[in-house]
Amino acid sequence: MNTPAKALIAAAAVAVLASPILAQQRRGGERIAGECRAEIAALCGSDRSQMRSCLREKYAELSDGCQSELRARMEARGGEQGKRGGGAAAQALAPQTLAYGSDALQGLDLWVPEGARPAPLVLFVHGGGWKRGSKSNAVGRALPGHMLAQGYAFASIDYRLVPAATVEEQAADVAAALAYLLKRADALGIDRSRVVLTGHSAGAHLVALVGTDERYLRAVGLSFADIDGVMPNDGAAYDVEKQVAQAGRFMAGTYKEAFGTDPARQRALSPTAHASAPNAPAFLLIHVQREDGVAQNTALAEALGRAGTAVEVGSFPGEGLRGHMEINRKLGEPDYPATPVMVAWLKKVLG
Repeated sequence: MNTPAKALIAAAAVAVLASPILAQQRRGGERIAGECRAEIAALCGSDRSQMRSCLREKYAELSDGCQSELRARMEARGGEQGKRGGGAAAQALAPQTLAYGSDALQGLDLWVPEGARPAPLVLFVHGGGWKRGSKSNAVGRALPGHMLAQGYAFASIDYRLVPAATVEEQAADVAAALAYLLKRADALGIDRSRVVLTGHSAGAHLVALVGTDERYLRAVGLSFADIDGVMPNDGAAYDVEKQVAQAGRFMAGTYKEAFGTDPARQRALSPTAHASAPNAPAFLLIHVQREDGVAQNTALAEALGRAGTAVEVGSFPGEGLRGHMEINRKLGEPDYPATPVMVAWLKKVLG
């Protein structure tokens, strides 16, 4: 994370701890979580003079919910700075928000670079265990601006969540969001002939599934010919049946809620099981050093390779949940190791 972003997060954290009645205040119509306030205090103490430096170093140790709370505050601060500063930063903070379906969660944010058009499209699918997360709080802060700087349009989508929706419906939402954008490509300034899908965690699973099981694309009038590449980011559920069987207590309930207990359905939702040809033309699988994630990425890469699909693997430092969150949060920052690997691959597949 770059220094200005860290400073904004630290400032947001100081604000969280500044008021003893913060849990009763409201921001944007939502109640601010007292749990986050207590979590920050437990991690960094209550000395505001040391809060900023502590949060710069230990932000990744906060829970997902508390990180989301602080990112929301950072966005508000960054939005004001973007309005004053203009340029690419302002662009990245002011996407178009569009609805690709009738459900409240069938929406997306779209950033399109100024200047020469049409722009290649990179579509991002957030993570959250198939049951949480959003296009606003589960995408790395650096990624939209980085994509704009590279000349790419960038879309971050919401999709219906488990248990109200099934994983099959979530994959259908990914395809529907893409179809919506490509149908309006000329008006939006998008080059419909140059498209990459990417996603983190559960989103990595969903884009890998759409990139290997063509039925989701066919249902919306598309095919693998409409995608140039797929970049799943630190997924660990490409072989769902195997992942469910070895899931520890922490994740067992999440997998059961998403994929059920029927092995046939689990296989049907496994990108590795669909990796025999045809597939999307190219894949870049990036991951950190989580044991299950490494195994799942290796197996998917091998299956894609056997099918003759162009596949590359990027393996990066980072362990456990902290590493898993870091590769999403930092991707797009110039000094993060996965960023130049992504840049080179995007140039290769998008031209």
